Amino acid sequence: MLKEEADVDNGQKEWGNYVLYRDGLGERLDEHLDRKRTWRNTDRGQGVVGVSFSTDCYMDGRAGKITRNVVDALASHEEYVRVLTRNPILALQDLGVFQEGGKHVTIGSSIPCMNADHVGAIEPSAPAPELRLKGLKEFNEHGVQTFVSMSPTYPTQGKTDLREQLERVAECDPAVVFHEPINPRGGNFEMTVEAARDAGETELAEELDALRSREQWVEYATNHLRWVQEIGRELDLPVHLWPDKQLIKHVDEQTAAWLQSWRDRQSPEEFAEREIPTDNPPEYPVQTA
Repeated sequence: MLKEEADVDNGQKEWGNYVLYRDGLGERLDEHLDRKRTWRNTDRGQGVVGVSFSTDCYMDGRAGKITRNVVDALASHEEYVRVLTRNPILALQDLGVFQEGGKHVTIGSSIPCMNADHVGAIEPSAPAPELRLKGLKEFNEHGVQTFVSMSPTYPTQGKTDLREQLERVAECDPAVVFHEPINPRGGNFEMTVEAARDAGETELAEELDALRSREQWVEYATNHLRWVQEIGRELDLPVHLWPDKQLIKHVDEQTAAWLQSWRDRQSPEEFAEREIPTDNPPEYPVQTA
């Protein structure tokens, strides 16, 4: 279908260079919701519609128009919608719709790190981290709830880098900061390493390639999760960790319990009428000799 519709040979490698538009989607959704009488809520999803977590709903103006109509249809029917985009600057063209959606709408952006060269190597067609922050800050200043997906952080980032990043993220006053280290599995990781090499970011490519070693991946991922939790607490940021379930299989019993507690925990944002946790976040276990 991609070959026929957009002359795409490899959907993963060419991601970001093509868009398949679903014009009229918002209007069709609005008609569907007019007829819908029940809405299934799950313990984890809580009836929230995610737009768009496997592509980008603000790749360009035409895609943005479709997104605007989808958000409007959902919010006008009092359904909750979470929008994720690397282009919140473009999304500001629809600020009025997001404001009218009120408590039913939240918008966020993925910001893996603040090094524009590294991000540009992996996401060559996407706006720079500074622009993503700028867009979210403006949404927040106009009363629209925001969130940040700090995902995936790169192995080139030390604790100081993560602190600087979280300090910048705090400027957006996000309702939640999701965090996830990169996972070196599957074809996407291969393309990530290749993209870094092709862009001339040798250090990033080598650090990523080293994560093929399970021991190095476990050390990097565990450290990043621990550091983000620690720094988030110091900055009074509502951090929510996203540990990979495969990581849990390769750490000691106490660390596994800490990671699993995060996987089972509800995020701390007041959105979609969820019950936010009242207990303290799970603490990283103190290592004893």
